[in-house]
Amino acid sequence: MRLLIDTNILVSAALFPNSVPAKAFTKAVIPPHEAVVCDYSLDEMRRVFNRKFLHRLGDFESFVSRLILAIEVIGTPDQKNSVEGESAIRDVNDRPIFRAAVSAKVDIIITGDKDFLESGIAKPKSITAADFLKG
Repeated sequence: MRLLIDTNILVSAALFPNSVPAKAFTKAVIPPHEAVVCDYSLDEMRRVFNRKFLHRLGDFESFVSRLILAIEVIGTPDQKNSVEGESAIRDVNDRPIFRAAVSAKVDIIITGDKDFLESGIAKPKSITAADFLKG
């Protein structure tokens, strides 16, 4: 199963190593799963840490160093390469992540973002970290 891990899961996993998102991240990077992260999410993650968690930049750097060894980092298609269903994502800032997921042919997006979870999009399916751990 091919999975895309959303930015909010990455941030939570980096900040709280014993959290549900961290456990979901760990499960996602172990076969039979094939986890990917888009470069847009890594850029967004850096912006979040610089804006909200400047004192935790070391945790960010450490997490990303491990992340790039464990999973594939995929490119993010630009806006001119929009995909069907993308307009169902309310937050336009989340649409690049959706485009990356479609482009990478993922089955599931692991996220805590309601804009994905409430979009009604069936493929790729969006689920929470907790639901991923149950499955």
